[in-house]
Amino acid sequence: MDSIHDDTCPSFEGTIELIGRRWTGSVLQAADRGARRFGEYRAMIDGISDRLLSQRLKELETAGLIERTVIPSTPVQIRYRPTPDGRSLVDALRPLAEWSVRRAGPRAAGRAPAGAQ
Repeated sequence: MDSIHDDTCPSFEGTIELIGRRWTGSVLQAADRGARRFGEYRAMIDGISDRLLSQRLKELETAGLIERTVIPSTPVQIRYRPTPDGRSLVDALRPLAEWSVRRAGPRAAGRAPAGAQ
């Protein structure tokens, strides 16, 4: 039997840890929906604090999933956009998001999911 602790395990675990942090999924979704400036992210993500949004954007930038561009104007403008890796991660997460909506459907309506006892 093959071990799950092969060369891909640390990479996979690191990705799961990153996307599992509070608000990371929402930040990635906002980026995918066209948010560019900090205020646009904040407006799209109801309930996130400025501090936490800034922290998540920095983490995603460090991971190479968000690109930060400084536009030297008065005042200085900072824009964020998903990198190709960031876009591909959002694409990879789409089936998981759809699954979670399907799974939450019966629970949200007060029913147990099919097959649950």
